Amino acid sequence: MHHFRLISYSWDVVNEVLNDDGSMRSSVFYNTMGTDFINVAFNAARSADPNTKLYINDYNIEGSGSKSSAMVNLVQSLKSAGVPIEGVGLQGHFIVGSLPSDIAGTIQAYANLGVEVAITELDIRMTLPADDQKLQQQATDYQTVIEACRSVQACVGVTVWDFTDKYSWVPDTFPGQGAACPWDENLNKKPAYDGILAGWSA
Repeated sequence: MHHFRLISYSWDVVNEVLNDDGSMRSSVFYNTMGTDFINVAFNAARSADPNTKLYINDYNIEGSGSKSSAMVNLVQSLKSAGVPIEGVGLQGHFIVGSLPSDIAGTIQAYANLGVEVAITELDIRMTLPADDQKLQQQATDYQTVIEACRSVQACVGVTVWDFTDKYSWVPDTFPGQGAACPWDENLNKKPAYDGILAGWSA
């Protein structure tokens, strides 16, 4: 972090610390230090890079539920303790046709804590094989996510989690699913690409 200071916009300091029920996830850091490891990590990051935005990042925190509520409470407690947390990253690994019902409202809930928000790992997978109906729904879903970010001033950007299906992590992790990216395996633009453009221009 010291080496790349002044170059990076933000750092993902603490990643995937919550279980889906909102409890703390087991890790060597948590098992050794409890939740204090989060404070230590953010303060060490701030010391290494005094100016770059510092984020906590997780998945399944994009809609209402136990995990997102726990993240709100965690960020609130960190800020109350003076921990230099400045952003929340929503990974955004979604399924075609099954987006969370209130992404914009959830983004706003984080923003209300005084942090910025980014969608950090967006992809929208489908059961293979892909067909026209699924690809069109995927385009709509990408547009919906982008528009949700745009609707909240504190949402500063969206990063897709690989741009082409050729290198996507999805098929290896979710057998029988894939085609999650805006470009296909041959680097051809899919309808999802147009959905992303529509989301930014709406």
